[in-house]
Amino acid sequence: MNGLVKSVQENVVFFLEFAGIVVLMTAIAYAAEKYIRKKEGVTERILTTGKITIIGMFSAIAAILHMLDFPVPFAPFFYKLDFSELPALIAAFAFGPVAGVMIEFCKILIKLLFKNTSTAFVGDMANFVIGCSFLVPASITYLFRKSKKTAVIGCVIGTLCMTVFGSAFNAVYLIPAFSKLYGMPLEEIIGIGTKINPAINNTTTLVMYAVAPLNLLKGSVVSLVTMLVYKKLSPVLKKTNRI
Repeated sequence: MNGLVKSVQENVVFFLEFAGIVVLMTAIAYAAEKYIRKKEGVTERILTTGKITIIGMFSAIAAILHMLDFPVPFAPFFYKLDFSELPALIAAFAFGPVAGVMIEFCKILIKLLFKNTSTAFVGDMANFVIGCSFLVPASITYLFRKSKKTAVIGCVIGTLCMTVFGSAFNAVYLIPAFSKLYGMPLEEIIGIGTKINPAINNTTTLVMYAVAPLNLLKGSVVSLVTMLVYKKLSPVLKKTNRI
């Protein structure tokens, strides 16, 4: 815990940027959900006691899945694959994008309390932002018309958004931030990628051959599992929400 506090103090500016992004993502999700609910004449509050309870439970599950991350053979060590977006996407489909964003944020807090950060918070921001770039468009699409077809379309849109946005966000912001805060020269970061794949020789090829495939794989697996289990879980979640 002391190490976590010290890390936060040493990275105040980045931490504030992280907080600003959390607020922005929450605002986008809330505005979209509010608009769709108003258009459909739904008067139920976005956050009910039942929803908050489920968000708490799913956040804990997401945090466990987040801590069970593992490296992939086509990317440097600081890029790891986890499936913590699975409970977040299920909740976002059931209750809307706000629930998904809250689970994404809470899972990061839980993970930091138990595991601290190994990437100067850059990896934690990346996981939250890129996860939201998947959940928000997927759940907003599904919220417009709740059907299996729309769910599939939402998952495809979410996966593509995560792949494209995640690659661009890494190239423009995350990799330079990691280089600065972690104290690793950009050339060394690129060099690690080159050892894995000779085609990686700059930031663009790093995100093209490491980040994009990672996000595409993650989005595809999470989408597939969600489509397989959501129909069975949905009635239980809706029932719990009414308690």
